[in-house]
Amino acid sequence: MINESFARKRLIECCHLLYERNLTVSAGGNMSIRLSDDTFLITPSGVNKGLISEDDLVKMDFDGNVISGGKPSIEHRFHINIFKANPDTEAVIHCHPLYCIAAMLRDHALNTTITPEGVLLLDKTPMVRYEAPGSDELVEAIDEYVEYPAILLDKHGAITQGRTLEEAFNRMEELEFNARLQFLCPNVEGLASEEIEKLRRMR
Repeated sequence: MINESFARKRLIECCHLLYERNLTVSAGGNMSIRLSDDTFLITPSGVNKGLISEDDLVKMDFDGNVISGGKPSIEHRFHINIFKANPDTEAVIHCHPLYCIAAMLRDHALNTTITPEGVLLLDKTPMVRYEAPGSDELVEAIDEYVEYPAILLDKHGAITQGRTLEEAFNRMEELEFNARLQFLCPNVEGLASEEIEKLRRMR
């Protein structure tokens, strides 16, 4: 169990950093952190992540009930499912990173095994079919990939999870870095398969 006051402070710091790094804009995206086996904090609906405060966060249980705070993100259900499926996951981040979305709009698959850091933090990164944000269909589509540390949402954005909030943030930043790198070097080849396996054993 994590101290709620500390968790609020850390999640707000993360939201501000995501905004400053241009990994999310305006009220886009949603971020959450596990408090216990059955409670978590999540960002509210419609609040700018660069201006969000600790008091804005919504406390919920894993049945989807609001314990305190206002209106949670409309996408809180896939956060719940990821937490339930992965007991070691402490944080879930959903953003709309520019280069990740641009790659999907150009029908370019992202290769997240072209750098050592990509393999260590991300490895294979699947893309979920497009479904409307907040819809039952999107929740169901994400459910097929809840075990992956990072996933792309077609025409929508990306989701990362981590055993710590910092790990989830690092994965989102690395994902966008890989997308930008492939825009700059569109014909880059990935690491050799034996090198990828070596890196996987290091995780």
